[in-house]
Amino acid sequence: MERLLRPKEACQLLGISYSTLLRWIREGKIRAVTTEGGKYRIPYSEIKKYLERREETRAVIYARVSSADQKMDLERQINYLTNYATAKGYKVIEVLKDVASGLNTQRKGLLKLFKLVEGRSIDVVLITYKDRLTRFGFEYIEEFFSTMGVKIEVVFGEEPKDTQELVEDLISIITSFAGKIYGMRSHKKTVLVQGVKKVIGELNGEDSEVKS
Repeated sequence: MERLLRPKEACQLLGISYSTLLRWIREGKIRAVTTEGGKYRIPYSEIKKYLERREETRAVIYARVSSADQKMDLERQINYLTNYATAKGYKVIEVLKDVASGLNTQRKGLLKLFKLVEGRSIDVVLITYKDRLTRFGFEYIEEFFSTMGVKIEVVFGEEPKDTQELVEDLISIITSFAGKIYGMRSHKKTVLVQGVKKVIGELNGEDSEVKS
């Protein structure tokens, strides 16, 4: 008698979310058996068949830095992720990179990544840290990619503290909100943003004094 797997077991073997499994069942991408109690069970042969079709994992490398003077770090990210992909046996089909803030949602590399995911052209996205992909809302992107059958692999755990990039992102947020409140060309917006920059500059100066 063929072994039948619970949805949770099937998801773990396939590397997908439960919602993705349900969609695949509805689309006929994978066959499921319904028990008398109305619950799904997945024949192991279906899992095996799918995994055999996916012998080669298609990977995309995504790297990002916030400014042009960090291009050496950009190359370091790419080199490390390339070696990581080789060690894992992944086939790298695209290397995407952006020189932009993690708050910028119109990054060329990021937009191309979304197109690849939506087209089901890849299986895994490789990044060094979560904030390389986005400053906020990583979990939403991860869930969306998962529904497309794409996994995000974060190679390192805790992000290093890049004070300059955090300051730039903070100023970008304040500038955006001030612009919405007062108008982008408003004198009040300019005064507020300049005031924040001054305070940050003073704090940085105090930190330098403490360190010295």
